[in-house]
Amino acid sequence: MLSQHILAQTQIGFPILSTLIALPLLAAIVVALTRDEATGRRIALAAALAELALALVMAAGFVPGIADVQYLERHAWMPSLGIGYVVGVDGLSMLFVPLAAIIAVAVLLAPSAGVRLMPRMFSANILLLLAATVGIFVALDLMLFYVFFELALVPVFLLIRLWGGGVRREHVGMKYIVYMLCGSIPLLIGFILIGIEHQAATGRWSFELAELLRTPLPAQSQTLLFALLVIGFAIKGPLLPFHSWMPAAISEGPIGAGAFLVGLKLGAYGFLRFVMPLLPEATLEWWLVLVVAGLAAMLAAALIALIQRNLRRLLAFASISHVGLVTVGVFSLTHEGLQGALLLLLSMGLTSTALLLLAGALQARVGSSDLHALGGVTRHMPRLATLFFIVGIASVGMPGTLNFNGEFMILMGGFAAHPAIAVVGVLGVILSAGYFLWYYERAFFGPVKNPALARLPDLGHRDTLVTASLAALVIAGGLFPAKLQEVTGPSVTAVLAHLERAQASSTVAVAGLPR
Repeated sequence: MLSQHILAQTQIGFPILSTLIALPLLAAIVVALTRDEATGRRIALAAALAELALALVMAAGFVPGIADVQYLERHAWMPSLGIGYVVGVDGLSMLFVPLAAIIAVAVLLAPSAGVRLMPRMFSANILLLLAATVGIFVALDLMLFYVFFELALVPVFLLIRLWGGGVRREHVGMKYIVYMLCGSIPLLIGFILIGIEHQAATGRWSFELAELLRTPLPAQSQTLLFALLVIGFAIKGPLLPFHSWMPAAISEGPIGAGAFLVGLKLGAYGFLRFVMPLLPEATLEWWLVLVVAGLAAMLAAALIALIQRNLRRLLAFASISHVGLVTVGVFSLTHEGLQGALLLLLSMGLTSTALLLLAGALQARVGSSDLHALGGVTRHMPRLATLFFIVGIASVGMPGTLNFNGEFMILMGGFAAHPAIAVVGVLGVILSAGYFLWYYERAFFGPVKNPALARLPDLGHRDTLVTASLAALVIAGGLFPAKLQEVTGPSVTAVLAHLERAQASSTVAVAGLPR
């Protein structure tokens, strides 16, 4: 999977990934030190746009059709402990770097995601979150990944505590940090134990992913490590029953923090990047448990979404439901399932961000996103209602959108693993259409409950530009998915190769993997 690599100096001539991490980090410091609020916000937006441009340059230079790690940078950090600064991208991670930059630009550009209290510091925290998120996706050393994973907690905590709109924002901020730390502890223990196992087998310390993959872990120790890593990433996911922090954070926190939380599914990425290739024997043994957990999360969250009267809480449970479906795709252990999971992760990053921005615009105008304050929105805000419908039907898998391609491939992969998985998965997809259309009908086409709607303005030009652009990307990806699959396909094949080698020496047979 990571045995081959292309150095950044060879490929592009300068350390582009380090630049992508450093740019928003340095910009956040500059913004924080700037006295003028308007100037700080302009600097933050300019930095986010520069980050997006640089991420697109990186994506344009990425060589598709190969599983090699590209733009690799490797520097000694703590050599006595085998910890290094190792960053690079492959088909599993490359698409998520531009996605993170797109979300940051959307949050800083759209008025619906803005705040009135200390907007300059709000922007600085968004940039800090962007830097940490990019670091998460490009880190190829377990301890470096953990550092960025923990760094991302700080700005989210501050965003919820300081800029949340709910009366319980301080409690929700503490709840978020407690949950995340409860996930970080088993993750750290698991990473340390992996390093210990590697040292015992080779006589040297290393936490670099490529080095660890060259020395497979003993099968007898993989179950414990699997449990530790899965719990850590399931809390971040989130998967049921570790989910309660997400609806609270989305409904009580600011739109900007929520866009990152629902738009970037870091837990599912962790399953693909670390759990499956490092622990293939345990994955073969416990894959069905994770598939069942994913199906349960998908169905339970969808049913809860059906009864939600608050739009932001509905979007939070929709996100949890989609994490369950992605988990099904990942642990179907099929090429179609893993490809579909990556496409759905990318698509949900775009649609979830757009829907949350539109929900924020609606709440900013009406004062609430509860059904009791809505009804007849289409009559007075046709632009907002139209965009919400377009993005909403894309998020539930309308053919011609990237969501549809991802969901369809996941269901194909689930069917290859076991037909019952696909049957239950289809039920979850149907429920997702149900909760969106039922809420939309009551909120946007129902009788007018709030006479003030007639005096409220429609969606502004900047919000329209941002959300329409996100919708256009989802549709473009749905119409032309082959280019995306060319990027992700070889890396998916490389992940499955680790499972195939493990199965070749195992008595456990898994559908979809050759014996």
